[in-house]
Amino acid sequence: MELKRFGVSLEGDILKSLDELVAKQGFPNRSQAIRHLVKGSLVADKVDSNKTVAGAVVIVYDHHKRELNNNLMNVQHDYHDLILSTQHVHLEHDLCLETIAVKGKARKLLELADKIIALKGIKHGKLVMTDL
Repeated sequence: MELKRFGVSLEGDILKSLDELVAKQGFPNRSQAIRHLVKGSLVADKVDSNKTVAGAVVIVYDHHKRELNNNLMNVQHDYHDLILSTQHVHLEHDLCLETIAVKGKARKLLELADKIIALKGIKHGKLVMTDL
């Protein structure tokens, strides 16, 4: 991919905030930070426009919670056309982390993630999306 160079004019306080973001997030330079911010905005636009995106639903849960595994499988089967793969990791005796790779229309991925994260017994969950 060919890089294109262009100039950017920013007010002093915005440039200061950009430099703080570069330092805080460990970007190697301003260009990388701007690239990250633009990409995030483009992904958000695709989500808002209900375009096809890819992502991952990451959940942490106690696998001993009654009916949780069955409910989790039922939701995943209901949305089987969106799920590419799952990875299950045992964090502790009772605590599991699951990563569910997904691809589809943004609103359907949000719907799937909301149903999974709302299940009783899910301790934490998050959907991360990116454009294709």
